[in-house]
Amino acid sequence: MVECNKVKEQLIEVLGLEDIDANEIGDDAALFGEGLGLDSVDAIELVIFLDNTYGIKIDNVGESKEVFTSIKTLTDFINKNKKA
Repeated sequence: MVECNKVKEQLIEVLGLEDIDANEIGDDAALFGEGLGLDSVDAIELVIFLDNTYGIKIDNVGESKEVFTSIKTLTDFINKNKKA
């Protein structure tokens, strides 16, 4: 089972968020807007990250909005869908 802290550390590395420490990010922190402030380019990076790291493909834009709501929703999605 993947923990929220692991996902936070992975996102910091993948998205180049050097100024942010994983401990500073709440599990319910929004990924876009007021939270981490990610943008559409970061969303593409997240889709690639999920595919490369966990073998998860997201094809539905509506699904991605729900999955990318927060660290917790992303972690829950990974745990439900990751390939062994």
